[in-house]
Amino acid sequence: MTPQWPAFAGVHAWCSERADGVSPPPYDSLNLGDHVGDDPEHVAENRRRFAGDLGARPVFLQQVHGLGVVQLTRDTADGTQADACWTTERELACTIMVADCLPVLLADARGCVVAAAHCGWRGLAGERGRGVLETLWEAIAPLAGDAAQVHAWLGPCIGPDAFEVGPEVRAAFRAGDAGAAACFRPHGAGKFLADLPALARRRLAALGIASLHGNDGTAAWCTVANASRFFSHRRDRVSGRFAAAIWRA
Repeated sequence: MTPQWPAFAGVHAWCSERADGVSPPPYDSLNLGDHVGDDPEHVAENRRRFAGDLGARPVFLQQVHGLGVVQLTRDTADGTQADACWTTERELACTIMVADCLPVLLADARGCVVAAAHCGWRGLAGERGRGVLETLWEAIAPLAGDAAQVHAWLGPCIGPDAFEVGPEVRAAFRAGDAGAAACFRPHGAGKFLADLPALARRRLAALGIASLHGNDGTAAWCTVANASRFFSHRRDRVSGRFAAAIWRA
């Protein structure tokens, strides 16, 4: 899918779905993850096809649900450990793989810097309000300038009707933002349903990034509910990965 957000000079973005690859079930078919048990030759061909769709080189990170941020250069290797990345170089795509977590793409209005973040709940919550989005913003702010001139696109993720969590998740977000409690609904004994895109939108807005696009928490964006379009680890347990990418042409 092509993200729908303001057009920036020379900036492009793309989010894959699960069709048009070569992997057999349960990775059918455009699995981009090389760490989920799929045949490496199938993954390599799927990544070749993904790169062809982009017309740029995607850099696939080793994502660990942390706060690590890396600046991508021509020398950055696939498998570099980080959960967010940014670049000013052309034809080098900041790429985030997901299968329920939330991919977030960022670009400044001048098209000078592009960035991407992997937002599972641990990385998004971080410690007392400083998570992966805040860490990424600290890295790109000197180049991006005014946060009001930065735009964000939120990709598909597990939706608010499917993301059951324990009280420790709610507490982790409330530790940095008491108002985050509004993004959780009681669901059975001691459990909650969490609205991951709403939590990310709160974090971005707190940074001053108000131009927010993409995932609004409705059913069409839910990875669990849309099996024909998206991989979902929570739904299938053994699952491939799709990816969101942003680059400067």
